[in-house]
Amino acid sequence: MPLPGGRPVETCAYVDASHAANKKTRRSHSGYVIFVNRAPVIWYSKKQNTIEASTFGSEFIAMKACVEAIVHLRYKLRMFGIPLNGADGIPHPTDIMCDNESVVRNSSQVESMLNKKHNSIAYHYVRWNVAAGVIRVSWISTDDNIADALTKRLTHDRREDLFFQWTY
Repeated sequence: MPLPGGRPVETCAYVDASHAANKKTRRSHSGYVIFVNRAPVIWYSKKQNTIEASTFGSEFIAMKACVEAIVHLRYKLRMFGIPLNGADGIPHPTDIMCDNESVVRNSSQVESMLNKKHNSIAYHYVRWNVAAGVIRVSWISTDDNIADALTKRLTHDRREDLFFQWTY
């Protein structure tokens, strides 16, 4: 790995899922946007592979997909010699904004547990990355979550408003 040089970069992401959005199959839709220094570098929108019984499960599946992309992006940046550190020399976590309060709370609480196996895998993967300092999950209002544009049918004005926030 090359020695980091230059100015450090900041990374953040917005993630969202629309629970049972597909009327025929009732599968949820995941979407996220990852930024490096306020420039979108990765955006993703895809129907989930499983049918989730709750919004909580579909949001965690979307969060896991986003965290996997963040882990890969951070690795690539390190291999290019781009520092992820702040002035203190400690790598800063990637901030992930999510509009589901229970997902935000449960990603950092030690005492919570899940029963479904495929939800549990996503749940523990996200929690492990929070504990490792790779990510930091925060709540954001649905009105301000720009990943909504990738997961939901929106009015023209609402879509323009969301895309205006992250495109030039």
